[in-house]
Amino acid sequence: MPGRTFRPSEIADQLAALGVRKGGVLLVHTAFRQVRPVEGGPAGLIEGLRLALGPEGTLVLPSFTDRDDAPFDPDTTPAASDLGVTPEIFRALPGVVRSRHYAACAAIGPLADAITRGPPPIPPHGPDSPIGRVHDLDGQVLLLGVGHDANTTLHLAEAVARVPYGAARWFTILRDGLPKRVDYREPDHCCEGFARMEEWLDVEGLQAEGPVGHAHARLMRAQDVVRIAVERLRAEPLAFLHGPAAGCEDCDIARASVRAG
Repeated sequence: MPGRTFRPSEIADQLAALGVRKGGVLLVHTAFRQVRPVEGGPAGLIEGLRLALGPEGTLVLPSFTDRDDAPFDPDTTPAASDLGVTPEIFRALPGVVRSRHYAACAAIGPLADAITRGPPPIPPHGPDSPIGRVHDLDGQVLLLGVGHDANTTLHLAEAVARVPYGAARWFTILRDGLPKRVDYREPDHCCEGFARMEEWLDVEGLQAEGPVGHAHARLMRAQDVVRIAVERLRAEPLAFLHGPAAGCEDCDIARASVRAG
């Protein structure tokens, strides 16, 4: 049964207690079903996030698409379904700026344009992506009701570490009014191995945890995530993949890509 309903101001107080920085940059991955009920629904949660950041802060949510075969339109292309309901509501709010490419983030605040600007990045979450700019701006990452398997900043770490595995992917752009497929290669696997980041951060005391709404929340600096993950990946390049005996199809494909070169 759902517990009591939280007001946006209470969400903001919980975020402040967790360590969200007033005036900072905050990248949020969330499952609203874990947080609810909140007054106003997902929009109320967004209000609480903005209250915690204050008017000088910048709120960022992933807003990329899973429609690889269709040209991306920042005004109409829905956010990928596995991102949950909150990013889809957020992208349509007044004042929110969205990237104009398939690896989009949406943002609101003084640094929204700086984070979301630019051409399509390859790989999608590399240093020249919105995720990379959150890192460069010393932003924080909030995992709200989700685990590190949803932590897109770990894909940035894989790009920086130049992991040896990758999968063929594509996106579609409009060129001279016609759709054109653009092929690229990116690190990809089941992402369950990202859970190792939990221990790596905890060992160094670099992850705050606590309640936000009814969800368990984790808060960390993007730069800490990338630094630690890159150190581990350079020592063990396949650290995020299941072992061969696990029977994970996605990780087996990633391992095969290493052998194939």
